[in-house]
Amino acid sequence: MCRHIAYLGPPVALGEVLVTPAHGLVRQSWEPRRQRHGTVNADGFGVGWYAEGDPVPGRYRRGGPVWGDETFADLARVVRTTALLAAVRDATFAGADGEAAAAPFADGTVLFSHNGAVRGWPGSLAPLAGTLPPERMLTLAARSDSALIWALVLHRMAQGDEIAQAVADTVVDVGAAAPGSRLNLLLTDGSAVVATTWGDSLWYLHEPGHRTVVASEPYDDDPYWREVPDRTLLAATRTDLLLTPLKEPTA
Repeated sequence: MCRHIAYLGPPVALGEVLVTPAHGLVRQSWEPRRQRHGTVNADGFGVGWYAEGDPVPGRYRRGGPVWGDETFADLARVVRTTALLAAVRDATFAGADGEAAAAPFADGTVLFSHNGAVRGWPGSLAPLAGTLPPERMLTLAARSDSALIWALVLHRMAQGDEIAQAVADTVVDVGAAAPGSRLNLLLTDGSAVVATTWGDSLWYLHEPGHRTVVASEPYDDDPYWREVPDRTLLAATRTDLLLTPLKEPTA
C-alpha cells in the first residue's frame, strides 16, 4: 500500500525528516522494511507543511515516484517547517487521477493521508457515501477509497466533532461496512497529530516538549521508536501522546 509520516517539532528542512534518515520516507518508496502489502511505492507522493505565521499548509504532490523528482529534492533541501505530513503511494486500483489521488489531501488547516485499502471498493461504501451531502460527493479530491474516507471525516468535523472523534468514528463505520479493510489514517493541523492503526503498521517517536514523529515505520534505528498496537487511535502534540483502543465493529 503506502507509507506516510507526520512530524511536529523544532524547525527542520523537509529533507531532514524525509530524505536524510537512513530509512527515510524517500527510501521507503523503493525499499520499505515493514510494509505488509505491496513492495514499491511509486504511484505518487506528496508532502504538506506549515510556514511560520500561516495556519494553512502548502503542498507539493506528483503522480510519479519521488526518487525521480528534482523539484522535490530542491524543496526538501531548502523548505523548513515545524510540522509536516508526507506520503508515498502504492495504488490499490489503477486510475487516471494522477497527483490528485496522492496524499496528503487538505481542507483548511488539516492534512490527511490513508495507508490501506477498502475491501469491496466502491460498492462496500455505497451506504456510507449515501449519508454525505451531494456537494461533498461532487467535490471529492479523487476517485479513490482514500478520498471518500477523507470526505466522511470532513463531514463529521463539519457537524462539530473534534478531529480525533471524527477519525475514530469514521474508521469504525468503514470497518463495519467493509470488513477486512486496512484503515491506517494520519492527520495533522500543524499542532497535533491524529492517527489510527487498523490492519497495518504504525510507529511513533515521542520526546515530550521537543518533537513527535508518527510514521508507518521507523526512519532509523533509534531504540526509542515504539510500535502502536493494532486497532488503536493515537492523538499527540509535541508534549503529550495518548493511545486509545478502537472498538472492533460487531455484526
